[in-house]
Amino acid sequence: MTEAFLFLHPLTKLTGFRASWIPRLCGVDVLGDRSFALRNLAPHHDRIIAEGFPETETRHHAEQIHGKGVAIISEKSSKKILTHPDVDGLVTNIPGQLLAIYVADCAAIYLADPVTRSIALLHSGKKGTELNILSEGLKKMQETFGTNPADLTCVLSPCIRPPDYDTDFAATIRSQASDLGIKNFHDSCENTASNTSTHYSYRQEKGQTGRMLALLSVVGASCPSPFRGIPAP
Repeated sequence: MTEAFLFLHPLTKLTGFRASWIPRLCGVDVLGDRSFALRNLAPHHDRIIAEGFPETETRHHAEQIHGKGVAIISEKSSKKILTHPDVDGLVTNIPGQLLAIYVADCAAIYLADPVTRSIALLHSGKKGTELNILSEGLKKMQETFGTNPADLTCVLSPCIRPPDYDTDFAATIRSQASDLGIKNFHDSCENTASNTSTHYSYRQEKGQTGRMLALLSVVGASCPSPFRGIPAP
């Protein structure tokens, strides 16, 4: 599942992490609003995730309100799927907890720290980038796990870009990463609006479309951390 997406190679080559990306799925009716599209995509996403992430105990979604809130998952849940309200990012170091972010022109930012074996997955479109959700996600990792930005591998997913959008928020995210001391930054350089056979594009398809799904998890035993986890909301 991961091998087809070369932009994820900086993450998939790391020991102890699993990352993936579910692109546009052929033959699924997504010609409707977000809830309609996600309802029709759900059984297909579930099947792909079951095959690619068999160790998953709980799949965590952010509500995605175009803000900069980040939830820290510090304990396991009995639920199979859990949506965290009022946030656009997720952080954890617990194996079996799959982080998931929907996008269709906005970017997903993947963060993996091989030293503390912690991860973050962030939803960053125009508004989230203006609010610098990347800085907020890094702050949560630093406070909770003691992450050093220089240790991070950061990957930016396909997202809308000029000339199909008036704001190059991908370039801004790249600049933000540099300012935060993240040296190992990788941009997919893919424009979701330029190829709707591979990507869903909210702008190109006037809101009547599906969502790609970014996925990230820690595999195996997590490293003990001297930092106290903050309870998840």
